[in-house]
Amino acid sequence: MNFENEVSTLKKRFRGYFPVVIDIETAGFNAKTDALLEICAITLRMDEYGHLQFSSTIHFHIKPFKNANFEAAALKFNGIHDPFSPLRNAIAEVEALKETYKLIRKEQKLADCNRAVIVAHNSAFDLSFIIEASERCNLKRIPFHPFTTFDTATLSGLAYGQTTLAKACKAADIKFDNEKAHSALYDTQKTAELFCGIINKWKTLGGWPLQK
Repeated sequence: MNFENEVSTLKKRFRGYFPVVIDIETAGFNAKTDALLEICAITLRMDEYGHLQFSSTIHFHIKPFKNANFEAAALKFNGIHDPFSPLRNAIAEVEALKETYKLIRKEQKLADCNRAVIVAHNSAFDLSFIIEASERCNLKRIPFHPFTTFDTATLSGLAYGQTTLAKACKAADIKFDNEKAHSALYDTQKTAELFCGIINKWKTLGGWPLQK
């Protein structure tokens, strides 16, 4: 049996976990009180050679939940100057999460994986907001593992000696436009490129699959 083909699946590569790259934009740092304003998720797949690639992308602007808090510094940072502007085409938090989870579960099932796991830059932040928003929306079945994540800040610190997304992308020869940064869609795309690049480079260097 060809050992490389045997393990060149998401299920085998990540111990049954289905990695989903996530980025959110918020109105602050407190997951319990501050508004969740934008979410993007990119699912991943493996090609026949075991290389990690993009699969599907889903992205929503989100209406602030009732009585949500807004920190001026956070809004200035992400450029969402008016969270209530109709031009954002935002949808309710519960709708955005349900649609995102629906896609993730569908592709997780196709990959024969047991559970989704968040891939994000400083992943504890994104996971905390998603958990709080899901509880607020009374969504009982969250597809993500409750505490396990793949943090690209940590991975890029190991791989490239950089922990900010922009500097890590530069070190990895990934184009990064600071004018487009801090949009959930753009940052998710760049985080996904970074994660796939690190995983695929490790494979090229002989780190996976392990040779028998």
